[in-house]
Amino acid sequence: MIYRIGFFFALMVGLGFSVQAQNSDDQYRKPLKVVLEDIQKRFNVTIKYGDNMVKDRWVTYADWRLRSDVDVTLDNVLSPLDLKVNKEGVGKYKLKDYEYFRWAPEDGWKRMDDIAHQYHDVATWAQRKVLLKQELYAALQLSPMPARSLSKPIVTAKRVMDGYTVQNMAIEILPGLYINGSLYSPLKSKGKIPLILSPDGHWSAQRYRKDCQIRCASIARMGAMAFSYDLFAWGESLLQFKEEDHRRSLAVTIQALGGIRILDYLLTLDNVDKNRVGISGGSGGGSHTVLMTALDDRIKLSAPVVSLSSYHFGGCPCESGMPIHQCGGGTNNIELAAMAAPRPQLVVSDGGDWTAQMPEHDFPYLKKMYGYYGKSSNVENVHLPLEGHDFGISKRKALYAFLAKYFDLDLSAVKYTNGLESNITIEPEKAMYVFGDHGERLPAHAIKGFSQLEKVFYVHTKKVL
Repeated sequence: MIYRIGFFFALMVGLGFSVQAQNSDDQYRKPLKVVLEDIQKRFNVTIKYGDNMVKDRWVTYADWRLRSDVDVTLDNVLSPLDLKVNKEGVGKYKLKDYEYFRWAPEDGWKRMDDIAHQYHDVATWAQRKVLLKQELYAALQLSPMPARSLSKPIVTAKRVMDGYTVQNMAIEILPGLYINGSLYSPLKSKGKIPLILSPDGHWSAQRYRKDCQIRCASIARMGAMAFSYDLFAWGESLLQFKEEDHRRSLAVTIQALGGIRILDYLLTLDNVDKNRVGISGGSGGGSHTVLMTALDDRIKLSAPVVSLSSYHFGGCPCESGMPIHQCGGGTNNIELAAMAAPRPQLVVSDGGDWTAQMPEHDFPYLKKMYGYYGKSSNVENVHLPLEGHDFGISKRKALYAFLAKYFDLDLSAVKYTNGLESNITIEPEKAMYVFGDHGERLPAHAIKGFSQLEKVFYVHTKKVL
């Protein structure tokens, strides 16, 4: 018996607390690991976590946080520690860091309804839009906008394919800061043609990916110009920055500035129709699509793919790192998407991510907002409940049809073999580089590193670092 008591006491000390510490003087503190083990036993549940998530974390007033309901108990215990659990099945949980960007659907819907109560017709909505747009630019630290670079884009030679051409391009958006992309154009065209910006999300290889090349080549075959470009500190931008720089808050600002400067240049081309300018990206590129359309009235059509939700604000700082969702006293990506109205908008959603419940609440809100203008048919939702988070063939077909409908493109120009687009050349990654196989053509004055970028950005936006 003495041995058992001694062993128990030693165990408590080893875990970092003692029996004597369980009083109000010591805030009834217990190690988080001990509390989680107790919850699992009490409620007969399983909570998965790594040791690094519980190490050196303590719960104050631990036993006082327990309730008869396991979900309430977990919230009481974890919220003060900025932790949460995801429910993975009956009685199965996984411990995670608090995700500011991911809400329960009902919480997002309630917030959406509260936001929508601020307007009831075109006039009140127009006032809200003006406020949101002003505050978006301010939140992004793009008010005032930095001066445009006068340098000419760096452009590679055209590569001629079956029905389209490709050339790589780098546009200097701040002194020494480049945004890189590939421009797909019809092999033959007459008159002015549409322009489609094609930012992509966080899928591996981004604009070098097979499905991205297929999408842009198909759009070019249909008769439009498609510009596929890198997100910040992604793709060829890694010549200037580290991968971790992509997850800095300034990323969302640089991406927005990049999109604006891309339009500034491409709209100077003689063969681009300024009345037919669109943007479509998937995942994080879908968030960028929504933001760009809210910011820039030159965009006449938008198509966010597998991204849009009232209860998901963008899981990467490149989507939500700046306080854009605090604009106007609080907003979300659905309201930002409504700022596109009455411009045509296609929302593509699926059953495998945070867009799974798009038809239930968020899309009816968008229909109502477009209805203010008598244009409710200008917003469409293609919902694919059995599909997941990608820019697969079903999503691409929906985009092609939408572009053909509103921009008078030739949908029949996209040929299919075994259900997939055919006769498209999939280029190796290096063929899509602007600055050479090893970055040897990167200009000598190019920014190198995030700290240098900050200095340049804040000088050119006249802000204090």
